[in-house]
Amino acid sequence: MDGFSGILLILLSSILVNNFILSRFLGICPFLGVSKKVETALGMGFAVTFVMALASVITYLVQYYILVPLGIEYLQTIAFILVIAALVQLVEMALQKMVPALYKALGVYLPLITTNCAVLGVAILNINEHYNLLQTLVNGIGGALGFTLAIVLFAGIRERLELSNIPEPLKGFPIALISAGLMAIAFLGFSGLV
Repeated sequence: MDGFSGILLILLSSILVNNFILSRFLGICPFLGVSKKVETALGMGFAVTFVMALASVITYLVQYYILVPLGIEYLQTIAFILVIAALVQLVEMALQKMVPALYKALGVYLPLITTNCAVLGVAILNINEHYNLLQTLVNGIGGALGFTLAIVLFAGIRERLELSNIPEPLKGFPIALISAGLMAIAFLGFSGLV
């Protein structure tokens, strides 16, 4: 997987085929919690994209320039969570200052990016797949774009469902879960792509 075609393959794979939400089932908490409005979902997608891309690069550097030389690879999870928590804190402060409406709309889900298993998952996956720094960055960005795509599509579906005539027992969260399942099945169509 060298060159431009390898990079493109990693990007397409992380966005569509191995989508963290719909194929790997990571990051479900913000997917279900922040997907009631497209604007909020888009804001969460941008925040996760920033955190996931930077976390991918920084955790790569931490792994290969700190943990491996010191022989303390067993501290990988703790080190990665600390990096992610610091990045989320940075994003939270920036949003609170620059976009207070989005900060308020994201509410508790913004600090929960720290525990978003998709962010930690991409960092660990990059190491397990033995990606180089560029491949790590591309996989992080692709994973985040796939997360954003899934959450924005789901938010659009949920907005439409609010206006639809749905049987009373299925209104709200039940129909949202059914819709999420159908989206996951639809994304299975990409499984033979890469």
